[in-house]
Amino acid sequence: MNRRVFVVGLGAMLAAPRAAEAQPATNLPRVGVLFPAEPISPSEPNAAAFRQGLRDLGYTEGRTIAVEYRHAHGRTDANAELARELVQRNVDVIVAGGTAGFAARDATKTIPIVTVATGDLLGLGLVASFARPGGNLTGLSMAYNDGLAAKWLQLLKEAAPKVAHVGLLRDAAVPSSALLLKDMQTGARTLGLRLQVFEVRELHELDSVLDAMSREPGGGLIVAGQPLFFPHRSRIHELAVKYRLPAIYGWRVFVDAGGLMSYGASLADLWRRAASYVDRILKGAKASELPVEEPTKFELIINLKTAKALGLTIPPSLLLRADQVIE
Repeated sequence: MNRRVFVVGLGAMLAAPRAAEAQPATNLPRVGVLFPAEPISPSEPNAAAFRQGLRDLGYTEGRTIAVEYRHAHGRTDANAELARELVQRNVDVIVAGGTAGFAARDATKTIPIVTVATGDLLGLGLVASFARPGGNLTGLSMAYNDGLAAKWLQLLKEAAPKVAHVGLLRDAAVPSSALLLKDMQTGARTLGLRLQVFEVRELHELDSVLDAMSREPGGGLIVAGQPLFFPHRSRIHELAVKYRLPAIYGWRVFVDAGGLMSYGASLADLWRRAASYVDRILKGAKASELPVEEPTKFELIINLKTAKALGLTIPPSLLLRADQVIE
């Protein structure tokens, strides 16, 4: 193929989706989607799952529905501006993941909002009840105060029995952090582990934090699945291996990037299910009357390659319980 023709053709292919997203047809129902961390691309699991959910319900982007995507790149402070932008675009529904749910709530009291893994919607005061949320917000709740954080500690201790003290990396600016910490403290006391909390706001802080943790033998690491850490997951894994710290994460994308293990709800499943909320709202249902749902699919992922790099032998009993083992 002529190189000039190829380059021009490739440019047209890349430009077309952006143009379609920037100027959706005005006669189609319009949905704004705000991702707090992950980039928008066909290969990104959460975006792909949401799109598949729409297709399963009979929607075709650009033909029967217009979807505008926004991405905060893990910067919590960017969510507010992006949410306001979607409101100004006068979309019919806003779908907001994680911390972006709070920004969407603050940006509009009229446009229906579907949240995905924003936290404990009831405990954080975002809904009146799970059965009848009230207001303009509903979606898929993600609670830390139901033993999930304690489960991370248990699994980490099982994979690395020598762990005696655990460092929790978290972004205190995330509203659900308080619930996460409370559950973590309870779990640490039960297992006889000493818990240290490290507030991280910038990538350059990670090296010094993990270096400090590694100076005492028996260290382990828990990384909360918060937007700040998603863009830096490969770097976090590299540092954890460098400082010989067994780590467990809340989302499987961290293990896909090389992390040791993860346990938590399937984000892809939650985003796929979010499409059903959009469908019901576009067909006339009120967000205030759509019950909040909780995760139904949890997954344990273990990376044996990383275990080997850390000098760990994962017990067969733990491997048998894993939903996926990466070798």
